[in-house]
Amino acid sequence: MKLLDVVALTEDLPEVGLHRGQVGTIVEEYEPGVFEVEFSDLRGKAYAIETLNASQLMALYHQPISEKRLLV
Repeated sequence: MKLLDVVALTEDLPEVGLHRGQVGTIVEEYEPGVFEVEFSDLRGKAYAIETLNASQLMALYHQPISEKRLLV
């Protein structure tokens, strides 16, 4: 995962009001595998910004994925 990737939560985080499947964008990488993710509504208004581990996220793709991309 890298800066500006679109991701989805893989687990519920009720303590911060986020739930599995919610979609966000990586806006910062603090260290390998630790990201700041911004969650926005359909109008682009941010409703949450959280620091999350890669294990809590799943990258989303809007086009076919090459084998090379999967290995990165």
